[in-house]
Parts: sequence; C-alpha cells; structure tokens
Amino acid sequence: MNVAGKHQPDLLERPASLLVPTWTKTGLALLYDEDTNNTYDIRLKLTKEMLTIQKQDVVCIGGGAHHLNHRTVVLRRQATGGLGLSIKGGAEHKVPVVISKIFKDQVADQTGMLFIGDAVLQVNGINVEKCTHEEVVHLLRTAGDEVTITVRYLREAPAFLKLPLGSPGPSSDQSSRASSPLFDSGLHLNGNSSNTAPSSPSSPSANEPKYEKRWLDAVSLPLSMARVSRHKAGSDKLRSNSFEVFALDGVCTNVLQFCTAAESTDWLQAISTNINDLTQESIKTANKFYSPDEQIIHMGWVCEHLHGSDANQIQNYKFLALKGSSLFILRGPPASASDWAQAEATFNLCEVLFKVHKLWIAEDCWIQMKLYPGLQQDCELRDNEPFCFSVLVGHGHSHCFSVELGTELALWEKAFQRAVFMEVQRVGSKTYMCSSQGKILCFTIDFESGFSCSESISKKVIWRYKFSQLKGSSDDGKTRVKLLFKNSESKQIEMKELEFANLTAVLHCIHSFIAAKVASVDPLFVNNQTITRKYMYNS
Repeated sequence: MNVAGKHQPDLLERPASLLVPTWTKTGLALLYDEDTNNTYDIRLKLTKEMLTIQKQDVVCIGGGAHHLNHRTVVLRRQATGGLGLSIKGGAEHKVPVVISKIFKDQVADQTGMLFIGDAVLQVNGINVEKCTHEEVVHLLRTAGDEVTITVRYLREAPAFLKLPLGSPGPSSDQSSRASSPLFDSGLHLNGNSSNTAPSSPSSPSANEPKYEKRWLDAVSLPLSMARVSRHKAGSDKLRSNSFEVFALDGVCTNVLQFCTAAESTDWLQAISTNINDLTQESIKTANKFYSPDEQIIHMGWVCEHLHGSDANQIQNYKFLALKGSSLFILRGPPASASDWAQAEATFNLCEVLFKVHKLWIAEDCWIQMKLYPGLQQDCELRDNEPFCFSVLVGHGHSHCFSVELGTELALWEKAFQRAVFMEVQRVGSKTYMCSSQGKILCFTIDFESGFSCSESISKKVIWRYKFSQLKGSSDDGKTRVKLLFKNSESKQIEMKELEFANLTAVLHCIHSFIAAKVASVDPLFVNNQTITRKYMYNS
C-alpha cells in the first residue's frame, strides 16, 4: 500500500512536553477500509473532545443544482493538448475509471467543473461504469471534437488512483503497466502535452455552475472514554504506522494509516493524551460523590493478552480502574454503582503486584534516544512489541495487559504506586492466618512497627521485627515461606518458617508495605525505581 507523497500534518498546537495536553491538531492521512481493502485520502481534525474525519468532496458554490451529485461537462477538443486530462482504473481492475490528471490551462481545466478524483460515468451519453480502461480510452479518443462527459466525485476513491503522473507502478514493463490500474492514459488521450503552448482560457458564463473541492466532515468521534488500538482485530499483531480509534458509542475510524512511524506515533500520542485528559476530568467529577476512602485514582482502557488453545495470543480489551482499596477489571467504563458491582474481577490493592514487562522507548518518536543510548539497538529490533505490564494476584495467577505508548505505561505505574501507598496508609496493618510447627498463628504486617507473629487465641506476641530487620526470604512457590531477620542485639540471622493458604497474596502485601514505608521516608524512592519513571520525567 503506497502512501508516498503525503504531506506532513499541519500542527496547530504541539505539546511543550509529554505531560502537556495536545488540544488541537490537523493533518492528512489515509483511511484503510478492511472490508473493501482500499485506502482513501482523508483529513484529520483533532480537538480536546473530538476526532473528526473529513473527506474531500466537490460542492456547487453557485449557479447550479446543489442537490445533484453528478456533473455533465462539454469538452471541445484542442489540436494541441487534446482534452487536457488523464484517466486511471477500469472495470477489469474492479475500480472505476477516475480522472487522475488535469493539465493546467487546457480544456478540462478551463471548464472549472472537473477535478482529480472524478469518476467518469458517461461519455457522449454512453454509460461507461462497467467498461474497461481501454474501452473508455477508445470512446474518448473517437468521440469527436465535442465530448460530453458525466462525472461524479468519489469521496472514497482508492488512493492509488489519485497518484500523480510518473508514480511508479508494479512493473516497468510497458505491457504490464498498461494492464495496471496505476497506468495513466494521458499520453494516449492527449499526445505529449508537456511542450505544447496552452490555448487561451475561455471565460465561463456567469450562469454556469461553479464548483469547488472542499474537506467535509464525514465522521466525528467523541474522545471521552474512547480507546485506541494498533492491533489487528483478533490477533496479537501490530499494524505498521497505523491504528484505529473506537468511541464509547461504538463508532470507529476504520484504520488510520500514516507515511511514517514518527507521524503515526505523533497522532497516537496526541489522541491518547486528549483521551486521558478527558478521563481525568471524569475522575474528578465522579470523586465528588465518593468518600475519601473510595476515590478513583486512575482508570482507562487496556488490552488484555490471553493465550488461546492454538498458543496464539488473543486480544481482549478491558477497562481497568484503581478505586479505593481495590483494582477493578471491567468490560467498559462504569456509569453507575451497579457497574462497579458487576466487575469481572476485583482484587485488594495491597495483595497485587504491578510488574512492567517491556518498555521500548523507540515507540514514542520524539523521545531522544540519547537518554538511553544502550537500549537503542534493542529498541530498533523490537519496536513492534507492545508496552506490557502484569498484575500478579493471589495463588500465583496474573493478568497481562498492554497499552499503546510508554507514557501510558508510566501513568499506570505511577497510579498503581500511588494507590497502593494510599491503601497501606489507610489500613495501617494486615493480618493473615498461618501455621508454624503445627500451631495456628496470626502473622501481622504493620506500617508503623513492622512484622509480628502472635498466637491466634490469646493474641500473645511470639516475635516482632522492624521492616529494616528483614534481610531476605525464600519460598516453595506454593504455601511455605522462610523469612530471614537480623537480630538487633546479637546481629545474628534468625529464620522464621511459616505456611499460608494464599502465600502469593501475603508476599505481595509484604512488598506493598515495604515499598510504602520506604516511600514515606524517601518520597523520591518511587520516582527513581524504574526506567518507566525515568522515561516519563526526563522526557
């Protein structure tokens, strides 16, 4: 699919940094229709709340019937330059015959009624919609000195039919080119017009209709709670330099295709930023109705990766939310209290572990690789990998998700760290039933005092250690864990072996409390832990 020759987008406003919303942006792109396998020229217009797809159309601006979608034009053939136009396409290629070139100041141009992209419907009253390219060429060449053609502008003309003269076809062989929809008939229709002097332009009558090409709104997608996807439907494969936008109401863009990865990422970043900004506004509005302990920290669309029976990954979009003490996995954005109650899964934030899988910063094209020069080669080799993270939950289970950009991954990591920190400070302590040497005990993790173990009935404390005294641990991956503490007086390592019904949840809780404790002492600790954090704040 050839997208060469596209203009770079016209940026009306560009963010000063990755954390500043992009409010408005316009530019040209291609729209790929998977049903017809064709691409169409479009213009994108992005605002804070809307993405609008515009398609070109020819409109009557005066002197004609505005309701008609076709035009009939009389051309008087010139001795030099012929009709002054070229055509491409034909029924043999399952595409219409389209005007692909109009030569300046020659007959077709002087009418002011013909445009590149016009499909030829009739020649001297003969319907040519089912004619081959050569048949239409023959009709035009033998139609006499006065040729009447009826045309209709194709808003969704395949983009390759609009390529300028001289665009490379699939083969340099002349006979092969003549059978290609890319083949341009200009030389056969008009002769060599490049060295001929144009005739004097005729002055159109004041009563003749006037036409103009304009970009008209075709599809408008509200960005509130919308989602963006680079994946091909139903697979784990990423599209090259393209993506889709899906509105909450089900309206979608089809596939937006761009010339370069940089341009694609530029648009992807701008649209995603506006979606996220609208989501933050929705969060602020919703939080007015929730108690301090039930506040929404962050939410948004993610792509869940599931393993099918054929060992291929299946894409399944879910809506993730960090609210109060829980992580919610939902089918879509919650609109009411009942939606929260019907979540597919809910996990306690203290008992889950957020883990970044991959972060290839080459995806965000304007991030300078000088920040991490050692990663450049790896990024180039694996630049089609998604930005993945896992949420490890109880009993060793996990959910794997991906987002479209490194900035989104950084936002999710920051949100998880903040949500867990707030939950740890809110609950103060967590107690789990365990066993040791045949005795039923209570193991407690306390934000202020650290770790302790007590008898389940009498509540008598058997041992207690501070967070700083924990020097290591090991587990069997099932139920048993060995915790190594350093005795503050003897300086000796003391081992405590415990058995839990849900060991994974306990280990995650220990991790959450330790991270929250360190963060409370050193606020910069969280911001300096991962490449995601550096990526977000150093950009």
